[in-house]
Amino acid sequence: MRAAVEGLGSPYSLADLLPAVYQEDPFTVGLCAGWDEVVAPLISTLDCLSAYLDPQLAPDDFLGWLADRLGTQLDEKWPLERKRAVTAHALTGHRVRGTVAGTCERIALATGGRVELFDSGGVVTSRTPGAVFPADGPSSVLVRVTIDDDRDAAPVDLEALMQECVPAHVPYRTEVVRP
Repeated sequence: MRAAVEGLGSPYSLADLLPAVYQEDPFTVGLCAGWDEVVAPLISTLDCLSAYLDPQLAPDDFLGWLADRLGTQLDEKWPLERKRAVTAHALTGHRVRGTVAGTCERIALATGGRVELFDSGGVVTSRTPGAVFPADGPSSVLVRVTIDDDRDAAPVDLEALMQECVPAHVPYRTEVVRP
């Protein structure tokens, strides 16, 4: 990942840690310099680990890996700011995943539009064991995304988001509205 950084030196040279008798040997010093060059990216990464784990500071090429580990998918066509926002929202999004609020937030972040979700589901209770529940038919979800500017929410992207957000047993429909 960071292995090809030109001029990246190690702050802890191994040759400086050797006894004086070995520091005089050019072969040993050269061997330690080679090892320092191999270890320098690792030390740099560990020194900056908190920045790697922060979606607002992570390097661009590391952001996709971070999002994947947080359980969210990024579209390569999205601008960098949107990728960072979706990745930053991933952990809090898991808390509300599968709910109307969570689905709306996730789709709004990904598309940049206003989201309305219409859920046919409901709850029925009875104090009598074995009571017959009213038959409302199968549950379904309709998601309407209103996009005001030139940003596109490609249908394929919206389909992938819906599969990620809506429970697998619930059929869904999507509408993209451009006023």
